[in-house]
Amino acid sequence: MADHRPDRGTHGRYVRRLDVTRQSMLDTARRADELRQEYESRYADLRRALPRRHAAGACAVPACAVGAGSPAAGVLTR
Repeated sequence: MADHRPDRGTHGRYVRRLDVTRQSMLDTARRADELRQEYESRYADLRRALPRRHAAGACAVPACAVGAGSPAAGVLTR
């Protein structure tokens, strides 16, 4: 009857391959966590800046319209 157990060299190669795969997956998971944290930080910064940008834009549009003497200026000053 044939012995189906792998020899020690084959077994060692599989173990090393599993170690490399495990390390690669851990590195990928770590990088994914870093990217998620960076994304959440950037998103929070944008959410805080949005009201200021909106207010600045809302003030700039009428000022530009009045300054340019556009037909909208008459509507906005009535």
